[in-house]
Amino acid sequence: MYDVLTEIKHWLSFDQPVALATVINTWGSAPRGVGAKMAFTPDGKISGSVSGGCVESAVFEVGVGVLETGEPELLHFGVSDETAFSVGLACGGNIDVFVKPLDPTFFRLVQAEIAAGNPLAIVTIIHGPAGYPGKELLYVSPENVYGVLGPELDELGRQYAQAGLESGQSGIFQAETAFGEDLHFFVDVVNPPPQLVMVGGVHIAIALASLAKTLGYRTVVIDPRRAFGNQDRFPDVDRLIQSWPQEAFAQVTLTRSSAVAMLTHDPKIDDPALKIVLDSPVFYIGALGSRKTNEKRRQRLLEEGISEEKLARLHAPIGLELGGRTPEEIALAIMAEIVAVRYSRLTRY
Repeated sequence: MYDVLTEIKHWLSFDQPVALATVINTWGSAPRGVGAKMAFTPDGKISGSVSGGCVESAVFEVGVGVLETGEPELLHFGVSDETAFSVGLACGGNIDVFVKPLDPTFFRLVQAEIAAGNPLAIVTIIHGPAGYPGKELLYVSPENVYGVLGPELDELGRQYAQAGLESGQSGIFQAETAFGEDLHFFVDVVNPPPQLVMVGGVHIAIALASLAKTLGYRTVVIDPRRAFGNQDRFPDVDRLIQSWPQEAFAQVTLTRSSAVAMLTHDPKIDDPALKIVLDSPVFYIGALGSRKTNEKRRQRLLEEGISEEKLARLHAPIGLELGGRTPEEIALAIMAEIVAVRYSRLTRY
């Protein structure tokens, strides 16, 4: 969703009609995952991608018709290994794409919740009796719901949205109804951008913050030492907190989209921070230091009541073993490990 927000907002400011295509299912190889989006206008302005290849052309043509009729379309693309590259797939695979006219009012509600940093789920009926496909509901919390799916369907949509938010995964739900035809719902989970919290404004953090920003992470630096945690060293971080860990983390929301890197080498700073983040839902926790330093840290935390199970979450020494020695090379190793863990390709714990 994030890669099309800016362009959609710009187009709507000129009252242009917009079609939105969303990948709702994939099989085999597909360069874009479930939830990937492409937005476009009838005059050929395009943002985002659903495949990276010729599928876009077909989706665009259907989308122009969708804007004319106002009726959404569910598209299926399947290719063999021999012809995969010509339609933007790395090898043989299938994708389903749902194309609908964008509702400007609904979009602005979604945009406002995203701007507020709230996780949300958009529930869209993608298959059912005439008049139902395209209906959508925005779910942020039980008290914060927008849109109408239809009689007796709103509660079902809320349940599917809550299930999606709890799992953190977008997907398709199917329900039997009194209409004599099953309804298929697509739940599009939109989480806040990933966040990297760096404890310690050391030289490595300068390079790491820059690399994380390039990869789309929101960056936070925590350091009570003014010589390290100052704006001159970190002019481009999203947030700089010059406080000790207990006070600093009270100001930071840690979610399943957050990663934390301990970089100070100072037990007075790293240890209190670790006690906080080891009890949080963050997807990655790493700490700088040699194996000997890490073992001493581990023993200190065990003596202070931190369980072996929680300590097993800690990546230390931090980063992949790339052999680099400069701050920039170490930052690359750290960021590579964070990306690997985020996408579950590394199982060190």
